[in-house]
Amino acid sequence: MPGQLYTEFSFKSAAFDLVFVEGGIYDMGDEHGDLWSACSPVHPVRVSDFFIGKYPVTQALWKAVMDNENPSFFKGDDRPVEQVSWDDTRGFIQKLNEKTSDSRPAGYIYRLPTEAQWEYAARGGKLRQGYKYSGSNKLKEVGWFDDNSHGETKPVGLKCPNELGLYDMSGNVYEWCQDWHDSSYYEKCKEQGLVENPEGPKSGSDRVIRGGGWDSGAQGCRAASRFDYGPDIRGDDVGFRLALSLQSVG
Repeated sequence: MPGQLYTEFSFKSAAFDLVFVEGGIYDMGDEHGDLWSACSPVHPVRVSDFFIGKYPVTQALWKAVMDNENPSFFKGDDRPVEQVSWDDTRGFIQKLNEKTSDSRPAGYIYRLPTEAQWEYAARGGKLRQGYKYSGSNKLKEVGWFDDNSHGETKPVGLKCPNELGLYDMSGNVYEWCQDWHDSSYYEKCKEQGLVENPEGPKSGSDRVIRGGGWDSGAQGCRAASRFDYGPDIRGDDVGFRLALSLQSVG
């Protein structure tokens, strides 16, 4: 069964849902051994409870928070917002937290998901069935990618969800994560044993994006696939998804 929902009603024209993800331990990384070296080795990670967006942030929500601004190339209120850099998401999240200070659960704050949270959710959390993609071994069931997108983003939620009831975690748009990217970071995690709520390297030049986009090949949409992208770069295939977690966690 999908997780419980928290609905943010602060924006009448753009209420949005987040799915509760019960924390747990999972094996993070390329379990099939056929991705690039930055996706290996597999290593055990524990994440605490959190909420994550049922969908990527839509253009309707972006406009509601950012005073009707819409940077997206492929316009449509129900499509994911894109052409937003990692730096741009910081301004959005700051405004979102300001505007929801009286509505969101006490002690919780909106943020980008960590890479470990993102992958755990994409895999289905404690309900995971071991799929290659988020919710299926057949990408066309769950995602928009270069073979079926017709060269554009699509409205969110048209494909099947994963085990947690999350949509579009494979394909449609890549999604920014909180972490700095380091191609050898997984090696360092493996050496530590079980890693608790990892937040990535302390510094770097690029941030992590996950999930693949409308222009990705199938391999890029794998739950284990990870990429680096400059935090100031904007692309029409890159958006983001919100996390809601306790301020002391992650």
